[in-house]
Amino acid sequence: MKGRAFSDLSNKVIGCVIEVHKTLGPGLLESTYQQCLAHELGINQIEFKIEYPLPVKYKGMHLDCGYRLDLLIENEIILELKSVEQLKGIHEAQLLTYMKLANIKQGFLINFNVKLLKQGLRSFVL
Repeated sequence: MKGRAFSDLSNKVIGCVIEVHKTLGPGLLESTYQQCLAHELGINQIEFKIEYPLPVKYKGMHLDCGYRLDLLIENEIILELKSVEQLKGIHEAQLLTYMKLANIKQGFLINFNVKLLKQGLRSFVL
């Protein structure tokens, strides 16, 4: 986040992400990290929705195109999870588009397939 301190919620969420990565390490499927992170969020009493449907609204039409947010945290933060060799621009574009469509101001792009989590963590604010 440029020029802004993380909120308490952001810090708690990142703490959960770090705990999952520290416990599991890199090399597993995205779905494994998603389920373990959901469990960790629950342990920490952070409200979330997993695989939350995201419709596309276009000129008055409401389209269910099958888009899903990996995790929506307390209707304030989107977590887009990856387990890939390297994050690419398309991953950032995906998260930014989801944030715009959902009218959510903050998102984290998280790649668990790294040795150090800080190498795979990117924060975005609209």
